[in-house]
Amino acid sequence: MLTLGGTPIHTFAGYLEISEIKPVENATDGTTCVQHVLDAFATLLKKEREILELSAEFDDEGTNAQASDYIREKEKLVWMYNAFMSK
Repeated sequence: MLTLGGTPIHTFAGYLEISEIKPVENATDGTTCVQHVLDAFATLLKKEREILELSAEFDDEGTNAQASDYIREKEKLVWMYNAFMSK
């Protein structure tokens, strides 16, 4: 952020304000909790794929590799959580 001239957010409340993923309160059922995780992963994967496209467009190999790694790991977790949910 700083390298690009931006100012990072410095509080958790600030991040919550701009986040598309909202906190879940009082979730006690395991299936419901896993579904919230899957919903959050869907949002993150969408954002990470956008980053991947932009980094490829700007020939930013470092960001591209990192985004690709994040996507691969998250897709594996989504597969595992979906397997749990189908039981």
